[in-house]
Amino acid sequence: MKKKIIGRLDKADFPELNLKEISIKIDTGAYTSSIHCENIEEKEDGLHCTFLDKEHPEYNHKPFVFREYNKIRVKSSNGIAQSRYEIKSRIEIFGKVYKISLSLSNRKEMKHPVLVGRKFLNKKFIVDPELKNLSHNIQHHEH
Repeated sequence: MKKKIIGRLDKADFPELNLKEISIKIDTGAYTSSIHCENIEEKEDGLHCTFLDKEHPEYNHKPFVFREYNKIRVKSSNGIAQSRYEIKSRIEIFGKVYKISLSLSNRKEMKHPVLVGRKFLNKKFIVDPELKNLSHNIQHHEH
C-alpha cells in the first residue's frame, strides 16, 4: 500500500463521535493519539465523557458512554507518565475511514483538540512538516 503524504496539521472527521472538521496535529514524537475530552467518569455502565469544550464550534454537550475502553499509561512530552483511558473509534481523512485508538485527555491548553501519533501514522502516512491541511484542501476542492 502506497503511503500518503500528510502535513503537520490537518482537519479530520470522527464519524462515530459526530465531530466534523476537527483540527488535528500530527506528532511523530507521540506514540499514541489523543483527543480533548472533559467530564471523564467511570461508572457501572461504562466510561462517560464529553468531547471538546464550549469554545469549540463542534461542541454539542452530547455525553458519550463507552462500554469498551482500556486504561493505558502515556508518557507526556515532559516525560511524566500518567494513566489515561483509551477508546477505539474511527477517523476520516483523505476521504477514507480508518480505525484509530484515542487516549482521552484534557487538551484545553493545546491549540489542536486532537493529536495524531505514530501508532496511527505507521504504514499509512509520511509526514511532511512544511505542509498542512492536505486532506482538508482535497475535500473542499472535490465538492
